[in-house]
Amino acid sequence: MNDGLDFAFDFGLGKLAPADAASEEAAERFWSGDLTALSQHHTTPNGSHSFVVAHDQSATWGVPGAPQVIAIAVARDLTWFTFTLETSYHATASFAQAWLVERGCPPEKIAKIRDGVMKPADDLTVWVERQIRESGTRYEVLDNHTSDSDPCETWTLARDSSAGQAPVRVFHEEWNHDAGTYTLREGAFADVGAARAWLDDRSGPLPEPPEYSDHNGAVVRARIARIALARSAGASATSKASLDAPRTTPAGAAQRPVQGKLL
Repeated sequence: MNDGLDFAFDFGLGKLAPADAASEEAAERFWSGDLTALSQHHTTPNGSHSFVVAHDQSATWGVPGAPQVIAIAVARDLTWFTFTLETSYHATASFAQAWLVERGCPPEKIAKIRDGVMKPADDLTVWVERQIRESGTRYEVLDNHTSDSDPCETWTLARDSSAGQAPVRVFHEEWNHDAGTYTLREGAFADVGAARAWLDDRSGPLPEPPEYSDHNGAVVRARIARIALARSAGASATSKASLDAPRTTPAGAAQRPVQGKLL
């Protein structure tokens, strides 16, 4: 199977039976009609596993503040003709990707978000997303919230098991639909009460994690610099390809992104 981003949510389960009651229940309540794939990976050569991050548009009409990003993990046992199906909702794509990585998906395979959706506004956003995606069991998610009206944002409240100081973290994401971009920042707090107080009143800037300015700060800056260099190289290659490509008139009107989380 390939990793192309045209995905019809056909997991090929028609001839397979659920391996357990949880998978049977998940398959019965699974509805793909409101889902738009953001990133995905399918194993080769036998296609035993599928990993998908998708936006659930129906969540925008559900409980206010509910997460809109769903992670889907499918494992097929082609010897016994059974499957397991797991799903999990998250406020941001990076936490959904981390959930899939914990279930065996290579992080680099699920990292690419398809074209036509909102893009990271800066290199720090890319670095924070990568940190989350590759975090393993480092973050214990305590709560999250999604708002796709003013203010357009999400936040995830988590406990960082590797933090020596200020172990409660807030990952705050803001969207700029006009620019088609979003920013993601990490804030650090001594306890959950302090984090919730900031989320309630926003009386000051999000406090930066101590490790951003201690002896690890140089490591953080170096990694962000490498991301900037890679993004710059990628942009240059794309620009050259655009200049070299034959100029043609589009066959139809440009497709506008669907309103909603990351879209």
